[in-house]
Amino acid sequence: MCVSTPCGASEQFRNIRQSVGTGRSRSECQHIIQSFAPGEVTPERALLIGQELCKALFNDEYQYVLAVHVDHEHIHNHVIVNNVNFYTGKTFETEHNQGKIPDRAWSKLRTISDELCRKHGLSIIENPHLSKGKSHWEWELDQQNLSWKEQLKRAIDEVIKVSEDFEDFLAKCADFGILVDYNPDHKIDLKFMLAEQKERNPRAKFTRAKTLGYFYESQQIRKRIESYKYQMSHRPTARIIRTTTEKFQQSQGLQNWADRENMKAASKALNEMTASNSTLEELESAAHRALAEFMVMSTPQIELSARIHKMEEQIPAIEKYHEFVAYHKKYASLEGKAKTKYKSDFCYELDEYHKAYKKLIELFPDAHIPKLSKLKTELEKARTDYAQQSAERKALKKEADRLSRLAQQKRDNQRTLARYMENEQAAKRKKSQLE
Repeated sequence: MCVSTPCGASEQFRNIRQSVGTGRSRSECQHIIQSFAPGEVTPERALLIGQELCKALFNDEYQYVLAVHVDHEHIHNHVIVNNVNFYTGKTFETEHNQGKIPDRAWSKLRTISDELCRKHGLSIIENPHLSKGKSHWEWELDQQNLSWKEQLKRAIDEVIKVSEDFEDFLAKCADFGILVDYNPDHKIDLKFMLAEQKERNPRAKFTRAKTLGYFYESQQIRKRIESYKYQMSHRPTARIIRTTTEKFQQSQGLQNWADRENMKAASKALNEMTASNSTLEELESAAHRALAEFMVMSTPQIELSARIHKMEEQIPAIEKYHEFVAYHKKYASLEGKAKTKYKSDFCYELDEYHKAYKKLIELFPDAHIPKLSKLKTELEKARTDYAQQSAERKALKKEADRLSRLAQQKRDNQRTLARYMENEQAAKRKKSQLE
């Protein structure tokens, strides 16, 4: 119930939402992806199955655009569905995504798709109920390789950086979206939770600090705050040679020398931190210094990461502009009916040009667009620098974890020895009383 061109379909979707819809939903469309096992289906067969799926699910009451993608090993369908019923004006959520789980749209969709695949002799996922589903929020974290626990630990690390002491840390956690439960009288004295996690799941439970790891226990957080403050005011004396200047870029030999010197400096700094550690206090102190240096290095790496992300956004925007600017120039050179016909024939390309132009204005408000080749070279160099910084931080984190394990073992051994001595003394006292 719409034309096949993207521009035309988008406009017709909009007209239905505005004229028939209630305007109560923020969602404009639904996006369905139907995937097939590699090598099992041709694009033509995938299109046919996709049409049958849409017919069964939408009953000719919703506008949609169906496309077959062959850009991966597995052929798959994309369906973009207008969120408003063509006749009733009700939203897709209202009509298809309410009630118990078996009655909701994604459950119906899977059931219909499986039936069609069986009909066409294709494989399906057996016992899908045995696999654990994910919320979109969990999926986004997975795409970043960050679990909610890792996000929580990173947020706590950021609070430590700006805290004067433990009490200040507890007060500032809320500013970083962290809920805290601290009770010094309890054996489990400290618990954390992301405020966002609580908002998404009111029944979510706090996580014990010990579960997050050695460095997130209350006593260790106190020491980390002091260690980080000291590290910021007493940076290591080892000089890191920056290789971003032009003379290093033009000489591979000079760059190799600088890399070797930097690795020596990093190794020396680590050796100095761990050379004479034997007592529990010394081990803990060295572990906190290594972790504090790891955190100190995070700031320049975050800045470099921001630069990389910015260039990764700029480069495709410039490439897209170059891809479609010729259509705009041709359109601008025409007049009258020829211009109208050209706009109708190439509405998608002209629309993409305007999007690309608008994006460039956002990214380069001063209208100074760098050369694509230069920007790609800068991006490659920034990625190399980021990888080197990541290696250095990884070494520091590995050393901090190693020292924390040694400290934990020594602390456990001391407790075991103390219990043994206490039991021995109790046995001697009992023996003395009996005599």
